[in-house]
Amino acid sequence: MLETLISFVLATATLAFSPGPDNIFVLTQSIVNGRKYGLATVTGLMTGCIIHTTLVAFGVSEVIKQNPNLFFVIKLFGAAYLLYLAYQVYKSDSKIAFSTDNVEKKSTLELFKKGFWMNVLNPKVTIFFLAFFPQFLFSDTISTVIQFYVLGGLFILTSFIIFSTIAVLAGTISESIKKNEKIGVFLKWAQIIVFIGIAILILL
Repeated sequence: MLETLISFVLATATLAFSPGPDNIFVLTQSIVNGRKYGLATVTGLMTGCIIHTTLVAFGVSEVIKQNPNLFFVIKLFGAAYLLYLAYQVYKSDSKIAFSTDNVEKKSTLELFKKGFWMNVLNPKVTIFFLAFFPQFLFSDTISTVIQFYVLGGLFILTSFIIFSTIAVLAGTISESIKKNEKIGVFLKWAQIIVFIGIAILILL
């Protein structure tokens, strides 16, 4: 159980560190508006994750209770989707590109709302949760709904810590990215390894 949860946290941390629209958005808002505004954006994004966790928790838990075979199909879908994500990352440019040009100054409340709706209205997040979370169910005795919420809580906490670090250290991070091109290559292959590793565990 503990090993499974540690593996989940490590996988989540790797993915949270990896450049994507969410953490790049946090980075640019922090550089342009300041740390407080970056943290407001992070809080909005993480609040949105509660919605996705709830959808997956109750939806998949019901499938597990009603039809174990269908749940196995979901796990295979999860493996296929994670392999697809690994392929997409492999094809992508390892260079981390972000621009602070034309970034509007907004209030902390506006950025909280922006982060929240960016997350909630992104169907890719739900699909990712659906593919990612079931692979880390950790108990045969604890309710699957509770397990999904535990995983969701760990995902949100881990991502919040990392995204907040990005917000607080935005200036330093942006300078490091500009100076060191190898950072992008490292994060790119870290993502690929995590996606493929979880997919293989499912298939085995």
